[in-house]
Amino acid sequence: MERAKLVSEAYSEYLGKVPVPILRALTFKNIMEKKTLCINEGELLVGERGEKPAATPTYPELCCHSIEDFEIMDKRDKISFKVSEDAKKIQKDVIIPFFEERSMRHRIFERMTKEWKQCYEAGIFTEFMEQRAPGHTVADNKMYHKGFKDFKKEIEESIENLDFINDEKALDKKNQLEAMKICCDALITYGKRYSKLAFTMAEKEQDENRKKELLKISEICNWVPENAPRNFYEALQMYWFVHIGVISELNTWDSFNPGRLDQHLYPFYKKEVEEGSIDAEKAKELLECFWVKFNNQPAPPKVGITLAESGTYTDFANINSGGLTKDGRDGVNDVTYLVLDVIDDMRLLQPSSNIQLSKKNPDKFINRACEIIREGWGQPSIFNADEVVSEMLRAGKSIEDARCGGTSGCVETGAFGKEAYILTGYINLPKILEITLLNGKDSLTGEQIGIETGDSKNFKSYEELFEAFKKQLHHFIDIKVIGNNVIEKLYMDYMPAPFLSIIVSDCIKNGRDYNGGGARYNTNYIQGVGIGTISDSFSAIKYQVFDKKNISMEELLKALKENFKDEEVIHNLVSNRTPKYGNDDDYADDIMQSIFEAYYEEVTGRKNMKGGHYRIDMLPTTCHVYFGSVMGASPDGRKAKEPLSEGISPSKGADRLGPTAVVKSAAKMDHMKTGGTLLNQKFTPKVLEGEDGIKNLSSLVRGYFKLDGHHIQFNVVDKAILLDAQKNPDNYKDLIVRVAGYSDYFNNLNKDLQDEIIERTEQSFN
Repeated sequence: MERAKLVSEAYSEYLGKVPVPILRALTFKNIMEKKTLCINEGELLVGERGEKPAATPTYPELCCHSIEDFEIMDKRDKISFKVSEDAKKIQKDVIIPFFEERSMRHRIFERMTKEWKQCYEAGIFTEFMEQRAPGHTVADNKMYHKGFKDFKKEIEESIENLDFINDEKALDKKNQLEAMKICCDALITYGKRYSKLAFTMAEKEQDENRKKELLKISEICNWVPENAPRNFYEALQMYWFVHIGVISELNTWDSFNPGRLDQHLYPFYKKEVEEGSIDAEKAKELLECFWVKFNNQPAPPKVGITLAESGTYTDFANINSGGLTKDGRDGVNDVTYLVLDVIDDMRLLQPSSNIQLSKKNPDKFINRACEIIREGWGQPSIFNADEVVSEMLRAGKSIEDARCGGTSGCVETGAFGKEAYILTGYINLPKILEITLLNGKDSLTGEQIGIETGDSKNFKSYEELFEAFKKQLHHFIDIKVIGNNVIEKLYMDYMPAPFLSIIVSDCIKNGRDYNGGGARYNTNYIQGVGIGTISDSFSAIKYQVFDKKNISMEELLKALKENFKDEEVIHNLVSNRTPKYGNDDDYADDIMQSIFEAYYEEVTGRKNMKGGHYRIDMLPTTCHVYFGSVMGASPDGRKAKEPLSEGISPSKGADRLGPTAVVKSAAKMDHMKTGGTLLNQKFTPKVLEGEDGIKNLSSLVRGYFKLDGHHIQFNVVDKAILLDAQKNPDNYKDLIVRVAGYSDYFNNLNKDLQDEIIERTEQSFN
């Protein structure tokens, strides 16, 4: 509760007395000056978000939790946070009275229309910002070349250059820049506090080796973050202080990480190896300490729909390795292989890891990654570096910014250190089809939630149905974007992020906040969910109702309403006698493409409030489970309340012709029109044994990427193991599986999600 108390303290003193950006900066200053410091036994890198490892703060200015929320967190079976009686008392007596009606969550729901709330509660879409701040930015290399005294000097120069005569925004810019300047000093103070603590601990330390380590920590923290790092060790500590600053300022949750860590660290590593001041083992030890720091920071607690859409507490930091350099050369270096060794050795949930695979990267690189993948704990995932660059060029980035960017969170593409690429929420594509079939009504409540597009029993053709679907899609995207505009303006007005703005180009130059359009690029995403389910559903309708006329629309609707009870013939037709996406069958895959294009055309290019535009992603986190739970049966044979398909993967059991057919189907989607797609594949360990196993896996990835696929990741585990783990969880406490764009302990997943992973198709190269 420490952060919540410090925020409350600052707000009580300054709210209404200073401009909002200054309020937020003084709040950050209060946290950095007063938060408990923690140097854990034996550690070499310092800094925790909470008072100790995994002590997770709340963010009452974003989401003021109720006492009931705290009780749920404390008592729920899966991923519980322990909440003390003292914490509940502080929340009840101090936090709730002040923040209950001042939190962003309260402001958001207060300002949303009845129409928006109806869609949100029905599971048409979710909203990322109702319990967390806009996130999805990733660090670039500027912090390795500048200290915060240098950033402060830049800010002061920007203030001096303001034109108070001709620029009507000059005073607003000055407030933003003054707030950034306060934050520079605050982080420097935080580092100096750690320097002093480490020195004090060293004076009392009896073990000579540990004394030397503490004195080294003291020396480093006295230098960074005030100054630019001079070596590998200081570079890691510099980043970590920045990381703690970002996640202490606001609950961005989504993905802040060091981006191209191997390329950022390589100049330090190369210089020190040549000087003889570091070797591979020492560098690896420091990287392993770095991994531990990430793993100590679970995402802050969440409740309700936000928990349902993302039922995990990993913080989605996703470190990139490999790919291309700024000038387009092979980006793999010696640190890249050190990072892969650390991933292999540590086997931690956090940070997530990926490789950026270019056609210019050597086979040694992909083969080493495949060796780790086949060990079966879901990391690293693999991205098509060449396609990722093409995505960014298509979206208007410069070639240099595109090559220095990559992917973060689950699969999302962005220009690292230069872009605010904000995920605004998931949209339930199969439910929009369901509502279309019911002429605008919700199957679960009977309410008229969509527009009337006609009685589907009277549609004379498949094309007529598809046009009705597009009208419903337009209706719901309009509602979502109108709500997003309100939320963006609220964050501009009430919740700037002056510390994050320091390290994102061009916020200082523009005198504008990260949440107010200050970044070089400002992109909003709406994430589409259930493309496999909706493709197979449309395929079933087109094939069985309109082409073959095996069943009528009236018969199909009756079967759906009855959840296929006593409708075995219809269920068999739509489940087993219909072309399915994922088998390289153009009948189904063409339908998938048409749905994707309709979604792309509906969203992409819409303007946001920060001077940027909307794009689409195709990923679910765990939202495919939640979205399935608010739906009846679907025309593809899926029963009511069962999960939807995840990512761009085929529906479970629909892909029957092996992994090459899956990737050929998935590649028919134009991935370059997106900011990310997620493809899961599952193999048994036996399939990937020996050199042939590695060769087959790497060839599958290379083949998919030649077809311009964006991303692929793998679960390598026997179904029997998962079934036994479900029955005997105590025997499998360390079993890790790939869920969506992240890995998690199998025991942490609810049964619906466990079942969905168990039932994913086990592929083979035979």
